[in-house]
Amino acid sequence: MRRLIAAEFQKMFTTRLWLWLLLISMWLTWVFVYIAIEYGDEAGNVQPALDTAAGQRTVLAASVMGAAPLIAVLAAIGMSGEYRHKTATSTFLATPQRDRVIFAKMITYPLVGVAYGAVNFALAAAVAVPWLSNKDIDVSLTGSGIPGAFLGVVVAVMLYAVLGVALGTLIREQVATVVAILLYTLLIEGLLARLEPLSGVATYFPGVAERALAQVHQWDVDFLEPWQGGIVLALYAAALGAFGVFFTKRRDVT
Repeated sequence: MRRLIAAEFQKMFTTRLWLWLLLISMWLTWVFVYIAIEYGDEAGNVQPALDTAAGQRTVLAASVMGAAPLIAVLAAIGMSGEYRHKTATSTFLATPQRDRVIFAKMITYPLVGVAYGAVNFALAAAVAVPWLSNKDIDVSLTGSGIPGAFLGVVVAVMLYAVLGVALGTLIREQVATVVAILLYTLLIEGLLARLEPLSGVATYFPGVAERALAQVHQWDVDFLEPWQGGIVLALYAAALGAFGVFFTKRRDVT
């Protein structure tokens, strides 16, 4: 397994895609932090006041909305790219146990997700702390539950990496996978969560569970406790991962 994981890291760092996606995630984080600070109480959002601990956690943990979709894209490309570039055949010939290849990817990309989550949270703090200070709001990075929010962001991003690998196994077309991830995470889910008929189930949407885990409270939905959001998101990752392994072992490689 160590050699497989090392091979996955080598594949990923062969190109600079991981870096470009990290930079894009950082730009998204800046946008979401800006919105959380300047417009959090508008446009139908329900966000705690900025001078409260919950409000400050929401601002900093908004970094999860930048990091999670992009790590999912990177992980999905890492899997679906095997089919797009016709390397799946040689990969599975070298390692006939296909599930081991997928498990290696499900370890590699969450580890990269730790870096994505940490970098984006650090960026959010670097932007938000002086910004809020100008509004006479002091933020303690060691208090107000912010260390817990940081942990939630990192775990959520890691789980989204697993989801990305799983989606890459289920939707082999690379472009379709990337478009589906970005459309759902950045647009569709937010629209669905705001629909009154879906208010009862929106709590269990993956993005809402992600926000609950990271403690980003901006939508008018009933958020779970952070640990509950983590369980829901982990169940999504486990279920999709299991389906991905199942179908990959039974599908024709080509």
